[in-house]
Amino acid sequence: MTTAVPVDREAALREIRAGLRRGQQELADWESGRLAVSAVPGSGKSTGMAAAAAIAIARHQLHLNRQLVLVTFTRSAAANLKAKVRGHLKHLGLPQTSFTVSTLHGLALTIATRNPELSNLNLDTLTLVSPAQNNRLLRACVEQWIVANPALYHHLIEGRQFDGEETEQLRRQSVLRTEVLPSLAHTVIREAKSSGLMPADLLELAQQVNHSLPGDVEDYDVLTIAAGLYDRYQALLSQRGWIDYDDMILGALRTLNDPDSRRFWQGRTFAVFEDEAQDSSPLQTRLLTLLAGDPEHPEGEPNLVRVGDPNQAINSTFTPADPVFFNQFCDACRTQGRLVTMDQAGRSSAIIMAAANRMLAWVNQAQVAGPETPFRDQAIAPVPPDDPQPGANPAPLGVGLDILSPPTTLDSVRLIAQRVRDLYTEHPDLSFAILVREGRQSQFVGSLLRDPEQVGGVDLAAMGLKFYDVGEQDRQTKVPEETLAMLQFIERPHSADRLKGALRVLVDRKRVPTQDLNALAQAPEQFLYPGPLDAPPDTEAAQTARRYCAGLLRSRLELPPYSLFSFIGLTLGYNQSELATADKLAARVSQQIRNDNTLGAAIAVLQDIVGSERFTAVDTEDIDSLYTRPGQLTLITMHKAKGLDWDVVFLPFLHDKTIPGTLWVPPQGEFLGDFTLAEVARAQIRTYAHAVEPAQGDIPDIITAWEQAKHLKAAEEYRLLYVAMTRAKRLLWMSAAQQAPFTWSKPEQVQAATPCPVLPVLREWLRSGAPIGE
Repeated sequence: MTTAVPVDREAALREIRAGLRRGQQELADWESGRLAVSAVPGSGKSTGMAAAAAIAIARHQLHLNRQLVLVTFTRSAAANLKAKVRGHLKHLGLPQTSFTVSTLHGLALTIATRNPELSNLNLDTLTLVSPAQNNRLLRACVEQWIVANPALYHHLIEGRQFDGEETEQLRRQSVLRTEVLPSLAHTVIREAKSSGLMPADLLELAQQVNHSLPGDVEDYDVLTIAAGLYDRYQALLSQRGWIDYDDMILGALRTLNDPDSRRFWQGRTFAVFEDEAQDSSPLQTRLLTLLAGDPEHPEGEPNLVRVGDPNQAINSTFTPADPVFFNQFCDACRTQGRLVTMDQAGRSSAIIMAAANRMLAWVNQAQVAGPETPFRDQAIAPVPPDDPQPGANPAPLGVGLDILSPPTTLDSVRLIAQRVRDLYTEHPDLSFAILVREGRQSQFVGSLLRDPEQVGGVDLAAMGLKFYDVGEQDRQTKVPEETLAMLQFIERPHSADRLKGALRVLVDRKRVPTQDLNALAQAPEQFLYPGPLDAPPDTEAAQTARRYCAGLLRSRLELPPYSLFSFIGLTLGYNQSELATADKLAARVSQQIRNDNTLGAAIAVLQDIVGSERFTAVDTEDIDSLYTRPGQLTLITMHKAKGLDWDVVFLPFLHDKTIPGTLWVPPQGEFLGDFTLAEVARAQIRTYAHAVEPAQGDIPDIITAWEQAKHLKAAEEYRLLYVAMTRAKRLLWMSAAQQAPFTWSKPEQVQAATPCPVLPVLREWLRSGAPIGE
């Protein structure tokens, strides 16, 4: 029989703390109250948080009924953090039941479902709405709003100018019904709901908008329209027994608003530690603050520790998150001496950190993203020579920073391939990544790297270097959704919506050139079967689209439902993996419709698969490896690269059209004006949400809101570039070709291109000797 060796807990705690850097130690020294931790990239936020959690658990003798609650942004981050905390607790000889780790929505659901009578959320009667269901819900609320608001809808149809021509009216109706209003509803519902605004609140906010506009600008009363769409959405959610993610937060808040329930949850919760706090919405922050309160002293300081990096906030243009909120929390904590700046980072070579610092300082000083600075003023610092964590600030490969200007985008990829070959030959254990801004750039790079002749004979596979295309794997997951859109068109080709859905898939898969799909779909019969008196669009692009549609319609007459799946896959140009996924999908559907082998039955089964998202793609290659595996080249978007790092990072295609880029107004929607309703509404709601004490009449008009939306986008694009740059450990390679595509849907058509404004600044800084202290 073995006996446990007694743990010298104080010595173990000192050992944990001694293994931390300065900023991490300040986090670990927290005892109570609020604390803001603003951390730079590569500073070891999760390492510091795990150690701080273990030390707090030990110091305060936490247990099952008095726990530390850790909140993270994703399930994978939660699993990683949980493993680190468990490791410390095992070393300390402490029970594993003294803490919980969950995503914010998981925490909210736990609170809400324990008291369904308070939260109005009962999972026995309610279902979380899936993305596919949500899209159909938005379309339904748009149709209901149109019926209920004919005057407002007619005003939108008229736009800036309208001569009453019937074909143009039909086109505008199609644009509004299928694009403009669904987009407005999607944006506003998420923005308003996450800010704690219900439809009635939004309608009241609409009364505060300044409507004094120049004579050539139409005032569409955007927030009034948005409030109507939001109200319809809420009613439909209730009717169908569905909830969305924000309903989880609202349900948890309703639970905690009850004094007895609040006392119960606060009594079980010693403190809340939040990671990635820059990505929280106001509603989420309200929930965590309430949960972290002291039940015996409701007016006292909550035990709330929030850790994040506002300079890595890169989700605010497509989620309600905004770095303003975490910055406000940091500023409030600083006045109380409760702000920790975790600025020592060991990830990268000194030259890479210095380049990121130079970029940050220049963007703030030059005001290239509007009057508000995109970045919090905090520089990345190297760790001291006696840093307790191994491998910090590795030596650079060469200079460590390359800035190039190749003739064309094709030359950019060739140079990357050659540099990878040379580095891999000398250092086979290096990890490599190519980070791109959007999926079409990823497809362009991937197609070239798979063809050695296109990249100067560099054959990655022959070298033994694994090439992992993240976007290629993502595209396989779209097979069920794309197949459904095509089958729905085949079943009802005279439906304008279904025709447009099929055409959109054909455009996305580059089978049909990009064009105004509303012009094709407004009169399906005339487009598909033009007669001698009809005048449908007859461009070469439209003729190509018509040929594909005709082929799909013929397939219904010639093939059984099972065979349509493979035919659609071939029509869309699927690769081997995607075709295998389509075959698996066909087998799954065929099995379920064997007693009713009809197209309608196949569509019904496929709708259930897409709606419930219970389908896994088929992988025909060995891709079961991590994104950052040594001896591998990973092709990934900048957004997905956040939280990862590689020895060598390539950033091609850094042109000003991409970063910072401009807010895009789709040509088919220009009849409304030189703006989009969704972005105008977003900016108007954020003006309210950003204000510490909102004042009457502060909501901007359409023109001012659009300018604010442009600044928001530019600021986020520069933060995205900062994130991309700080993924590199030993070599950062940046380039902007002298010629680049006008649109990445046609990468072969290039023209003269201007680099991102940051590149000339960094190039000059590098020529001047790249002073590390800058």
